[in-house]
Amino acid sequence: MVPAPPPAVSFSPAEVQRRLAAGACWVRCGARLYDLTGFVRHHPGGEQLLRARAGEDVSADLDGPPHRHSANARRWLEQYYVGELQGGPQGSVENGTVTSANTQKTDPWMEPKLKVVDWDKDLVDWRKPLLWQVGHLGEKYDEWVHQPVIRPIRLFHSDLIEALSKSVWYSVPIIWMPLMLYLSWSHYRTLAQGNVRLFESFSTEYSVAMPESVFPGLFVLGMLLWSLLEYLIHRFLFHMKPPSDSHYLIMLHFILHGQHHKAPFDESRLVFPPVPASLGIAFFYVILRLLLPEAVGGTMFAGGLLGYVIYDMIHYYLHFGSPHKGSYLYNMKAHHAKHHFAHQKSGYGISSKLWDHFFHTLIPEEPHLKMQ
Repeated sequence: MVPAPPPAVSFSPAEVQRRLAAGACWVRCGARLYDLTGFVRHHPGGEQLLRARAGEDVSADLDGPPHRHSANARRWLEQYYVGELQGGPQGSVENGTVTSANTQKTDPWMEPKLKVVDWDKDLVDWRKPLLWQVGHLGEKYDEWVHQPVIRPIRLFHSDLIEALSKSVWYSVPIIWMPLMLYLSWSHYRTLAQGNVRLFESFSTEYSVAMPESVFPGLFVLGMLLWSLLEYLIHRFLFHMKPPSDSHYLIMLHFILHGQHHKAPFDESRLVFPPVPASLGIAFFYVILRLLLPEAVGGTMFAGGLLGYVIYDMIHYYLHFGSPHKGSYLYNMKAHHAKHHFAHQKSGYGISSKLWDHFFHTLIPEEPHLKMQ
């Protein structure tokens, strides 16, 4: 249900120009004005918008060739709506940011799908913790959770539990890198002693000696296994569709990953908090210890732990970094934005597209529109 929009505020071209000169980044679609100052660095084309704000001519460079944005992206844009440009689409602004970021005419394919966010009429009460509420959404949950918003999420009533469900990005390398280095050094020294043998617990006759020279290979294998595990968890656990009649499975999905798709720029929920992360990390360490000799499993675990740290850091950067256009991270940022706003059932890779290639879940290429 879409409520009637409030009366529009009108801005003269001169007033818009003053705001641009003060450092704001406004764009327009037809006569509608949007203040993207706080969002510009998160968008894959944000670097070009910032250059435009500085007065450079980037009209042919913004986001590459013109392309259709998803319905979610258009709903997202409406959350930045500030008012109308006096004089309608024909109103002129000297600075290139407003006039070059959009065509002069509103796309008729886009206009009917624009929605205004009304927090008081949403399916949940945003003034209260969300976790228990989402369990009651039933069949409406899957559509609701994939309509992103630009506000932080509170999950729990308890301040302590709520604090444990959040984390700053730098907690990941601070906590896990020392452990990775310690395990690497410890297990390398064990391998260097020359008495580690693979399969010895099954057969002494056919056991295989594991010299210290295998350390780099085991470490890289651990990183590769983590990348596969990351893909599988993201695809089959994080993007499962919980049964509409299961209150608790909906809550589980929301706390695992749904919250991130609902509020993809809530920076306190972009990396795994240390307490729940430690439970998962301990689980995988125990599995490797049960299957392999300590030095072998521990070395692979250390490689996987480094892979996890890299994954979480890249994921954070894809949401809040400003990579240079054409770089690997720029392409990954655009790829991940498509996953959030248009293709939630494909493009599961975060740090690379390796397993998306392998399992044929790449985000499909979309034909660009012809220049208007």
